[in-house]
Amino acid sequence: MKSEADFLSDTLENKAVMFAPGEGEVLALGGNSVTLKVTSDLSNDQLGIYEIKLSPSTIGARMHYHRFMDETFIVRKGTLTIELTDGPILAHEGAVVYVPRMTPHGFSNQSAGDVVINLIFNPGQQREGFFRGLKSILTEPVIDASKYLKLYQKYDSFPVDVQNMLPVGPS
Repeated sequence: MKSEADFLSDTLENKAVMFAPGEGEVLALGGNSVTLKVTSDLSNDQLGIYEIKLSPSTIGARMHYHRFMDETFIVRKGTLTIELTDGPILAHEGAVVYVPRMTPHGFSNQSAGDVVINLIFNPGQQREGFFRGLKSILTEPVIDASKYLKLYQKYDSFPVDVQNMLPVGPS
């Protein structure tokens, strides 16, 4: 049986983690990359923070939505194009774009230079598993659309148009 004192005192722990530029697990996808920063394991599944580098003329994701996660884009370098149902918006360096759950969106780099963003998912929901699966599927000689869709749905992503969901082709 616990004593009353157990309920009245806090247990403090030093669990802060810092990721310097370039630190974190890097998943390279051609000229693009995802660097895992704050993962679900670190945040008790509450938050996921990832650094994404998109080369020129690269699709990050076609229009999709999340049922249980909010997504925030912080543009650190370049201009990110974010597709919304009302049309595209250009998010320039320093912009923050918040996309709540159930909001269709997609993103791409339609510029001539690299784009670097921090992507935040709340809650995290093991999103790094999605990025690892994405690397595996997108580096196969032929992209299997059914595997891609299964990966999407496992990690709370639902394409708006299943016939146009793969992040390949013109952006």
